[in-house]
Amino acid sequence: MYAVIKTGGKQYRVVAGEKIKVEQITADVGSEVVLDQVFMVADGDDIKIGAPLVNGAKVTATVLSHGRHDKVKIFKMRRRKHYQKHQGHRQNYTEIQISGISA
Repeated sequence: MYAVIKTGGKQYRVVAGEKIKVEQITADVGSEVVLDQVFMVADGDDIKIGAPLVNGAKVTATVLSHGRHDKVKIFKMRRRKHYQKHQGHRQNYTEIQISGISA
């Protein structure tokens, strides 16, 4: 059984027991989070597709940790203009473990 959910402006295909890193969620480590924006739930040949969301479907997850991704380096340059700009960015994330999918 798997589901397609939306969190943090992105869509993820999740299965029970899977660990994923999503955009930062304001929840304490060890707490349970309910993700109710479910686009699709599939259980073998039984597929439910929402328009846009599946009514009554939810995914429960446990927050494992918070952290920051690796640094992304941004370098801008204009040739022959003596212009160079260096910048870096580290995006925050929350690691969650999917504990259950209910349709």
